[in-house]
Amino acid sequence: MSAPVLTIDGPSGSGKGTIARLLAKRLGWHLLDSGALYRITALAAQRRGIDLQDAAAIAKLAAHLDVRFVGEDETCVLLDGEDVSLLIRSEQAGEAASVIAAHRSVREALLEFQRDFAAAPGLVADGRDMGTVVFPDAPVKIYLDASAEVRGARRYKQLNEKGLDANLAQIIDDIRRRDERDMQRAVAPLKAADDAHVIDSSFLTVEQVLAECLALAGV
Repeated sequence: MSAPVLTIDGPSGSGKGTIARLLAKRLGWHLLDSGALYRITALAAQRRGIDLQDAAAIAKLAAHLDVRFVGEDETCVLLDGEDVSLLIRSEQAGEAASVIAAHRSVREALLEFQRDFAAAPGLVADGRDMGTVVFPDAPVKIYLDASAEVRGARRYKQLNEKGLDANLAQIIDDIRRRDERDMQRAVAPLKAADDAHVIDSSFLTVEQVLAECLALAGV
């Protein structure tokens, strides 16, 4: 690695995106939202009429994506110059991302692209296989978890605040189904790295989780 990396892995809705952003800002490091890359790739494929099961076509597309993360906290996402930050946060986008993430060729196509984010002064990498596959040598690895019910409630609240339609029961069901697919896939399954620090955020505030992560980072 060309710069220090702190990885945060975990299932959808565990709070890893929020914590990763806060950590990156506190440390003054770059941020990699790897889940956004899969959501962007899925969106780009759908816009081109590519079947989400067509691994070869999606991998080829992923290798040549015109995507940029801009803004003060690098959370504004541009695809082909268009701001798709809100589009890729829908439940449909998350479901599509989970489907294409099961394709080995797609993950391989995005691997080096993700590793290129590691630059001075450091990188906070948020995803599902950051500590196990993308940055296996990262000195600090965190696995953030929470119950499906808690994660569903959080997601429901987020979508409502963004003015997006949502059904709580359906969200929880989708989360469980996505967890199963992510954990059972043959390539880079969702799991905590052997040397990861596991944090259950179900009954913790954002501030409590952040404090624990900062302590692990030595801050």
